[in-house]
Amino acid sequence: MLTTLLRDSRALAALAVPLILTQLAQVALTTTDTVMMGLLGTRELAAGGLAIVIFNQLRTMGVGLLTSVGNQIAAAAARAEQAATSDGKDKEAAGKGETQEEVHRIIRASMAVATLAGIAGGALMILIGQALTWLGQDAAVVERAQSMLIALAPGLLPCLWFQAIRQFTVGMRRPQALLQITIASIAVNAGLNWILIHGTWGLPRLGLTGIGVATSSVYLLSFLALYISVRKDSELAPLLALNAAKADPATIKRLIGLGVPIAATYGSEAGFFSITALMAGSFGPAALAAHTAVNQLVYIVFQVAVGLSHAASINVSRELALGRIDDARRIKNTALACAAAVMTVVGVAYLGLPRLVLAPFLYSGSDQALSIATHLLMVTAFLQFFDCAQNIGVGLLRGLDDTKGGFRITLIGYWGVGLPVSWLLAYPLGLDTIGIWLGLLTGLATTAVLLLRRYSGSLTTRADAQHAVASA
Repeated sequence: MLTTLLRDSRALAALAVPLILTQLAQVALTTTDTVMMGLLGTRELAAGGLAIVIFNQLRTMGVGLLTSVGNQIAAAAARAEQAATSDGKDKEAAGKGETQEEVHRIIRASMAVATLAGIAGGALMILIGQALTWLGQDAAVVERAQSMLIALAPGLLPCLWFQAIRQFTVGMRRPQALLQITIASIAVNAGLNWILIHGTWGLPRLGLTGIGVATSSVYLLSFLALYISVRKDSELAPLLALNAAKADPATIKRLIGLGVPIAATYGSEAGFFSITALMAGSFGPAALAAHTAVNQLVYIVFQVAVGLSHAASINVSRELALGRIDDARRIKNTALACAAAVMTVVGVAYLGLPRLVLAPFLYSGSDQALSIATHLLMVTAFLQFFDCAQNIGVGLLRGLDDTKGGFRITLIGYWGVGLPVSWLLAYPLGLDTIGIWLGLLTGLATTAVLLLRRYSGSLTTRADAQHAVASA
């Protein structure tokens, strides 16, 4: 049993580790932003955190629209590999040609979807910023957040273009260039942040808004770097086709059909956290600053689950395309075991060294914000287990093309259980911000249990059907 788990873990890690490192490098962008916001003061950290929550809400939903692209390409590649081992050379060549055309259709459609989502999301981001004054937030915080949202909005379009190409490389199991590009973007982002915040080299002093301008610029540069990298890859370049104007309407429809439930699922979770940020803001700037700092820590650790979820999802798509249901079943246990090991180490750090963990985010913050955040870390040490499990569950269901089921479950877990519990604990029972996070924990735990149970049940149904066909 242990030998099998270690073997499966190594196989999963081959794809998951580059994705996890890429995710961590990507979150380093917003982490750098958050650290620099904290250096500007508590009010700037609260405003910037609010703007990033809104940006991440729309960015996450846009990414969700494109996430199924990796699964579709992985399945197409698996079918091509299977055909290559069972057919003659003529059929193999024909199969490769059909696979290339199928991949072209998927990529063109994904670029069309990314373009539409980027334009619509950027406009909506600005409109949401204008509505913040009606949501009970501090007036000075709202004014700063609105300026940053205007600067962030243009970056959503190249961000989603980047994601479309990224899903292509992940589906083809060649994600290595992603890590190099994202690491380079961290240094560029930090440098641009510093220059634009302080107005060095003759540029205007933009303060908090400069962070938004820097982030949008980095997304554009990252997209261009990934495009150039793929063009130089001898295996990927022949398959890359970005002309969205030639996108096949049927393929767009299929991707949207799969992507909308995923976007809704991601948006449901992001919206869950966005609402709790607004709830935290109702307790004052110190509470919102503490919530922002701890939420950023959760977001960093969450990238381990995202990488494992993507890798598990891609592998499930491949195994099912090859008819190997038992192997698909083991992927769940392997991913959860790997996530639990990492979360245990991180939880010990949260409980044992809370002030050291929070220092980069609340260095210039108030003592009140630091005290609130320290208490929140105690809840977070346990919350992250369920947060990782539910994200892996969503990825596993995506590997089954069961995107609608995942969305329905998140509605129950986040909104039917988590949000009411957060409200009850925070307001009627008077637990304030810590009550909000206890509600988050409850919602995530409920979601994780339901998602994993559905995955196991779906595989059992498929296995029974496969056995019935074989016996007939």
